[in-house]
Formats: sequence, C-alpha cells, structure tokens
Amino acid sequence: MQTTVDPAEVAKFEAMAAEWWDPTGKFKPLHMMNPVRLDYITSQIAAEFARVLSDELPFAGLRLLDIGCGGGLLSEPMARLGAEVIGADAAEGNIKTASVHAEQMGLEIDYRCTMAEALVAEGEQFDVVLAMEIVEHVADPQAFLTACQQLVKPGGLFICSTINRNPKSFAVAIVGAEHIMRWLPKGTHEWSKFITPDELQNMIGTAGLENVDRKGFVFNPLLWSWSISDRDLSVNYVTAAVKPQG
Repeated sequence: MQTTVDPAEVAKFEAMAAEWWDPTGKFKPLHMMNPVRLDYITSQIAAEFARVLSDELPFAGLRLLDIGCGGGLLSEPMARLGAEVIGADAAEGNIKTASVHAEQMGLEIDYRCTMAEALVAEGEQFDVVLAMEIVEHVADPQAFLTACQQLVKPGGLFICSTINRNPKSFAVAIVGAEHIMRWLPKGTHEWSKFITPDELQNMIGTAGLENVDRKGFVFNPLLWSWSISDRDLSVNYVTAAVKPQG
C-alpha cells in the first residue's frame, strides 16, 4: 500500500507522546491555540449540518475522523459534543496516550494506530474529517489530501489547518517557537514543508473538494492569546471544504 506517512516525522511526535496533556509542556502552543481551533471547527460543522451548538449534544449522529489526532486534544471535545469520533495517528505512542486519557475522562473514542490510506482501503467514510496541523508533516501532501477526500462522505466537510510558508512564518514558527520561546523542540517543523494558502487551496481542489472558507489563526504576544482573522493568514491558517454530492 502506498503511504504518505513520513517515518521521521512520526518518530519526532512519538518521542513527545507522554507530554500531550501537559499544558506547560512541549505541546503548549497547541493547548493555547485549541480554543480558537475548536471555535472554528464547531462553527463550520454547525453551519454545514444545520446544528445548534447550544443543544446538549449538537453533533449527535455525525461520524467524525480526527486524522493525526496526537493525544486527542480535538477528539475529546468532539466526542463531548456528541459525535462518533475515530482518532487516527501513525504514532503508536500517541494512540496509547490518547486512549488512556479518554478512558480517564469517561469518553468513548475509537482510537486507531493507522493512516489515511489504510482507512480508505477499509472503505471508511465520515461526515467530517479533521486534518489539523498534519499536512506539513506528511511525505506527499497531495496524495494525503486525496486520501482525505476519499474519506469524506458526499456532502461532508473537510477541515485542514497548517502553516504558511514565508519569511514571517520562518521567524515566528521556527525561530520564535523553537529557538527563542522553546515552545517546541528544535526540528519539530521544517519550513520548506510549510504550504501557502493558495497552494493548499489548489491541492484541495485537485483532490476533488470544494473550498468554502479560510481563516487565519493569529497569536497576539501582548495579550498572549489567539484569535481568528478573516484577513491575516500569514502564519497559521485553516481551511474548510465540502465534498460535492453525487
């Protein structure tokens, strides 16, 4: 089977697996960003499937895949909102960490140590596929996005976030986050593997999905907080796309 998994990338995150749920540890940036990620994801799902977020279980009846789920920072809130969640990651250590934490939280999440291509081969399909901060870590982004498209049901939703490739993103995501702030271990990201918003939009379109939205996730160092921006996609950004019916 062809695979888009990059073994070196998997090994990096395998080494950090035990720290996923430490908000002051190596995944501190994701913990800080998680509220805006969740805000974007939940609003897009609610709009696409006509759900009311104030309902007790607004995502009940929806089958959701969190591909590259890591320790489950997004899988768990999606399960709490009522979705049937499958969390997939190529790093076995991540899956073990995620499974133990979900059990401690009393959540039923189907965590699997697998990859997108294997799920396609198994004939799996989902109402929603999340690919958050993973496309910059795969060996072949176009092949990965094509596999994701195959995993989305017709009429379903695909949400993907990544990091732009420009001088600012090098300064912020590599120099700032890895070398100055020491938020992430050095070498976590490779600037050359970052993807511009237009490149990602083209790849998503080539995969057979229709782009419907894109926003920026912007960090304010003075307020020490993240926000969603309609215009600033200069570093972190997110896209939403739908799979046409029929």
